[in-house]
Amino acid sequence: MAGGGFVSSGGNGDYEGKVTGFVIMTCMVAATGGLLFGYDIGISGGVTSMDEFLLKFFPNVYHKEKSVKNGESQYCKFSDHLLQLFTSSLYLAALVSSFVASITTKALGRKISMLIGGLIFLIGAILNGVAMNLGVLILGRLLLGVGIGYANQSVPVYLSEMAPAKLRGALNVCFQMAVTIGILIANLVNYGTATMKKNGWRVSLVLAAVPAIIMTVGTVFLPDTPNSLIDRGQKEQAKAMLQKIRGTSNVDNEFEDLVIASDMSKQVASPWGNIMQRRYRPQLTVAILIPFFQQLTGINVINFYAPVLFKTLGFGDGAALMTAVITGVVNVVATLVAIFTVDKFGRRGLFLVGGTLMLVCQIAVGSLIGSVFGLDGHGQFSKVLGDVTLAIICVYVAAFAWSWGPLGWLVPSEVFPLEIRSAGQSINVSVNMFFTFVIGQLFLTMLCGMKFGLFFFFGGFVFIMTLYVFFFLPETKGVHIEEITKIWRSHWFWKNYVPAEETRV
Repeated sequence: MAGGGFVSSGGNGDYEGKVTGFVIMTCMVAATGGLLFGYDIGISGGVTSMDEFLLKFFPNVYHKEKSVKNGESQYCKFSDHLLQLFTSSLYLAALVSSFVASITTKALGRKISMLIGGLIFLIGAILNGVAMNLGVLILGRLLLGVGIGYANQSVPVYLSEMAPAKLRGALNVCFQMAVTIGILIANLVNYGTATMKKNGWRVSLVLAAVPAIIMTVGTVFLPDTPNSLIDRGQKEQAKAMLQKIRGTSNVDNEFEDLVIASDMSKQVASPWGNIMQRRYRPQLTVAILIPFFQQLTGINVINFYAPVLFKTLGFGDGAALMTAVITGVVNVVATLVAIFTVDKFGRRGLFLVGGTLMLVCQIAVGSLIGSVFGLDGHGQFSKVLGDVTLAIICVYVAAFAWSWGPLGWLVPSEVFPLEIRSAGQSINVSVNMFFTFVIGQLFLTMLCGMKFGLFFFFGGFVFIMTLYVFFFLPETKGVHIEEITKIWRSHWFWKNYVPAEETRV
């Protein structure tokens, strides 16, 4: 792949360049920021299913789980607001920090934001590993959230700006690939530490420092993007960097478009006020609805609470952790499908196929759980039904991993013009983190109250979001990042919002 020639369309003609090994390596290093997010998503569910952890921090949950044998509903045995706060508090911190990160990203560059995120996440991981009480544990989670807010705000923007148009999808999906690898590693770690007689949960939590170190050290050696360098007045360095990542000295057309985009962005006194203007309504809608729908797919029911969910379905402790490993493997493999198809078949096709499969799976899982547990939560899955449910969940995870997983980060990061890009990405991250917080905080309570109907609840949102993609999301495959405004003008609905002069020619 490295060194292969390509030409991508730009506003002033064709952009010349190659797919260089340098740009691929920089994007791969930057994408390791996803390891932070993924490891934490995967580790929290396994840790909260460990008896030693529950006894130390959440003894009420531990005793409630054991009382299920005496008639307690299977749906409610893990329902506890403090336990949910352990999982969800991180995402509340990420929500707030993403706004601060947008200022840092614009003023100091994407690289500095990634570095800050890695360092803060590292401190949080250490605190979690040594925590002796619930207060320190939650403080560590909050610092992890700040780190993730910085990383999730800056990394997708970095990837979109560094990548050539024809590979922007594949290279940006590397972020989600790193997320899925982080989840799988966390599931494997949990499976191993659960066999430790003492402090297995501490090992699981403190090992979050490893992806933080990888990202932090890697970021030190990364260059900043040409877009960011131009935006901060370093035009000579920006042109030299553009020549290096494109593998050619003939970058005048692309460089000129980047300078024009930067000049336009500097005419905007307030990106936050500007993004609310009518002409940016399509981008604002994407920044809000895509992350909203991504979380309402119900995927974090699996990501956060897979071992807890499988224990609810009657799997034993070791088996529940192993099933989480299985879904983690499926997640990684299916994300590879996205990497190799997103720039060939486009974003819309993957969204639509994935959404349809996810809807079918949610209905099937809800029906199976309802047939066994009913409304009173009493029952036991047979081995056959348990395996069938696991298989359906794996199909659901695969469908998400090639569609709403990677594309939920890719599409919002590539649709904003430079003048509102940092603000737009902050809205994207904050909406994502807010609804991740809501799901993390309420899922176990919702499972207790809504029972198997919870899966139909998520299925309804999957249906709505698939319709949204079909009618309102245009295809962005192969369009240069600074020229995407033109796709809104040609869209049957959004052309009513974007004036003709917004397209640079």
